[in-house]
Amino acid sequence: MDINNSVALVTGANRGLGRAFAQRLLERGARKVYATARRPETVDLPGVEVLALDVTDPASVRAAAAAAPDVSLLVNNAGIATGTDLVTGSLDAVRLELETNTLGPLALIRELAPTLARNGGGAIVNVLSAMSWFGSSGAHAYHLSKGAGWAMTNSVRLELAGQGTLVTAVHLGLADTDMAAGWPADLKIAPSDLADAVFDGVEAGSAEVLADRWSRDVKTWLSLTPEDFNAAMNRAMAGLTTASRESR
Repeated sequence: MDINNSVALVTGANRGLGRAFAQRLLERGARKVYATARRPETVDLPGVEVLALDVTDPASVRAAAAAAPDVSLLVNNAGIATGTDLVTGSLDAVRLELETNTLGPLALIRELAPTLARNGGGAIVNVLSAMSWFGSSGAHAYHLSKGAGWAMTNSVRLELAGQGTLVTAVHLGLADTDMAAGWPADLKIAPSDLADAVFDGVEAGSAEVLADRWSRDVKTWLSLTPEDFNAAMNRAMAGLTTASRESR
């Protein structure tokens, strides 16, 4: 798929990674970019077409899909992290993360899949995380939602292959956004660099983009036993913590 002259819809485009995705799409020659947000008045990027979208609201998802009949590229970026564990945390917060990070993107895919088919197949980008593959204290609900999102992405890829739709999973560790504000800059990928890695992957027809060393390392450990995987994760997390302290 060629980004140039594409028509894209980006969720959560009012800030952070979503805004960077929308901006790079314009810079790479997209013909139109639908920039969506729950509060559309917070989208401040010139040149985009703004749409209201709450991915947890089925009526909002249907309305946004109907307003974008020419879409050829869907970027499922919107997401949340509530800082919730599974056993002791709020079950409502766990449900909210699943609704926002997994079921919301799936709802949008279901609505837009026929549109993509009519427009030649196109592509879907699901922004996941290295935490699709591991949990961490205070973020196990996030791990659950991103792990489910990974499974959903792999299944949707198979279901939409017949209509020629590329489905790309994006995994990363830390990005330089508000969500990772407490970490030093040298441990984070710049949003614009992430966007370029993603769109280079889409143009190359890649089913998966491992955007940084962190995500690449974690992916290689998946064949380990749970005990060895956890040991590798503990060593890596200790290294990140040390690097964070030394940079302050």
